[in-house]
Amino acid sequence: MRNFDLAPLYRATVGFDQIADMMDRVLTKDLNQPSYPPYNIEKTANDAYRISIAVAGFSDADLSVDVKENALVVSATKAEEDNEKTYLHRGIATRAFERKFQLADHVRVTGASHTDGMLHIDLVREIPEALKPRRIEIQSASAVEKDVVDAKAVN
Repeated sequence: MRNFDLAPLYRATVGFDQIADMMDRVLTKDLNQPSYPPYNIEKTANDAYRISIAVAGFSDADLSVDVKENALVVSATKAEEDNEKTYLHRGIATRAFERKFQLADHVRVTGASHTDGMLHIDLVREIPEALKPRRIEIQSASAVEKDVVDAKAVN
């Protein structure tokens, strides 16, 4: 595996620390990421997304969805089961898990629902007005010159 030195990126940029940190995290991340539980990420509209996680065997009380520092953290802990049950085959995994999703700037969680063994988490990207593209009106040179002349006459 290659090692990249991101020090020049930190030196040459101002305010992009988050991008450099994300690159550093991706490059140093262990390749053996957990695959449990399986999940889908779908785009439901132009600025809307849905994360669907298979959580068969978990109740609403067992599941937890939190947003911490631009990260969505989904975790589950199974309540103690009856020791009276004897399984001949146990193929439904109900082990505890924690799954993290890094959220982009201006993405917020709008809701979560748990139906038919699936946990659905809805997300929306809301770009602030200050960051949206806007058209700047171009003034003609004569209009700018007239304003300057009027200002001199007043003074």
